[in-house]
Amino acid sequence: MSQDEQQAEIKRAMVVVAHPDDAEFGAAGTIAKWASEGIEVYYVLCTDGSKGSSNPNVAAEDLIRMRRQEQIEAAKVLGAKEVEFLDYPDAYLEHTLELRRDITRMIRKYRPDRVICQAPYRSFGNNAYINHPDHLAAGDATLAAIYPTARDRLTFPELLADGYEPHKVREVYVMGGDGADTWIDITDTVDKKVASLRKHASQVGDSPEFAERIKERAARVAEGHGMKYAEAFKVFRLG
Repeated sequence: MSQDEQQAEIKRAMVVVAHPDDAEFGAAGTIAKWASEGIEVYYVLCTDGSKGSSNPNVAAEDLIRMRRQEQIEAAKVLGAKEVEFLDYPDAYLEHTLELRRDITRMIRKYRPDRVICQAPYRSFGNNAYINHPDHLAAGDATLAAIYPTARDRLTFPELLADGYEPHKVREVYVMGGDGADTWIDITDTVDKKVASLRKHASQVGDSPEFAERIKERAARVAEGHGMKYAEAFKVFRLG
């Protein structure tokens, strides 16, 4: 089967990330592009976002409610169908068997052909940031859920008892790590990326320079690939 034929058979995609806004920063243009092509997109948020503020007057419970609504609105901008919240405590995420089982449940529930997740390792190719430990845990647990857990009938038999039959994901797009081998042209959807990030008002504020910074970053990713704006991934095709 050619890559174009395989692409035509992709009906559903899932995005699994640690925090509200992770998907938008890493893959919003791609998500909007896929949704515009008729692919159903589902979100899974691992944590509750309860640590994402330095304001001493904001209670964690209020921040959880605020960031949940921001994420729902951002996903709507991009055309996603549904957002699921696993509600693990922000900043304390670990790749436990419980987390792996919960992500496996979501994969078996929505049965995506394609999954976007975060890199499960620290990247030393960029000295502008240090990977958040929650990102590493979410990425590692998601990859383990994809292979072999969601596929294997005898792993977590309680999922079978609840009606969640095994499912094999065919493609995995890893964002935020080294070794990208696939660039997605988001020239037509970069404005949706900016608009979706604007919904995360508690995180990005209202700076007029924000859109310019996001576009500059997407332009740097696109350099040398014949695109104006792009997002980059390491892609695994599992057959």
